[in-house]
Amino acid sequence: MEGAPALETRKLWSQYESSLPPALEDVSVSVAMGERVALVGPNGAGKSTLLKVAAGLLRASQGEVRVLGHAPECCYDRVAFLPQSAEVDWRFPMDVFGFVLTGRYVHLGWLKRPGKEDRERTAAALERMGLVPWAKRQIGQLSGGQRQRVLIARALAQDAGVHLFDEPATAVDRRTRQALDGVLDRLREEGRTAIVATHDLDGFQTEFDRAIYLDEGRVVDVPTHGRGGHG
Repeated sequence: MEGAPALETRKLWSQYESSLPPALEDVSVSVAMGERVALVGPNGAGKSTLLKVAAGLLRASQGEVRVLGHAPECCYDRVAFLPQSAEVDWRFPMDVFGFVLTGRYVHLGWLKRPGKEDRERTAAALERMGLVPWAKRQIGQLSGGQRQRVLIARALAQDAGVHLFDEPATAVDRRTRQALDGVLDRLREEGRTAIVATHDLDGFQTEFDRAIYLDEGRVVDVPTHGRGGHG
């Protein structure tokens, strides 16, 4: 929708189970197209939950969420979500090229196989992340830093307008951190939006346009502590 924010929530609540405290409470945020925003807070602050709601992977309990002016489930092809590495089953029998190629599946119709453009975008994403030598390696044989770069490559292959990165710089090597900085710079140059969850804003070598702070599921001025549970 022309002129709409990349992400907008109004009085958003989200809860995993009725027996658990809400993961998000009355969260209202707005991120413009082209912004590079850090989503900052301790473990359990609600960062992962907010990103998953925006990506259409979780539903809101109350309130409103809009991505590019639409409901999240209408924008799967426009939003690239990068999960935490621990949430991926790296034992799955797939090579690196095939895994990154799955980022193109949101653009394919039923029973349609990836074509030349899909493979070219996959190859370009692998080259951009320095992963060409490992293209045929099984994903389970990768190091921690390589796995993170593979996840970033898959998000890039999707060619989305909005990128949601969940703790992409946690426990990664220097090369991966530098690659991530380069990706964020490139996304900004291309006018794409990046929302990056992190508990350590100082850990990035690049600057964000601004930061949104979460603590215990609420937007705060500066986070002080977390209650544990879902991030």
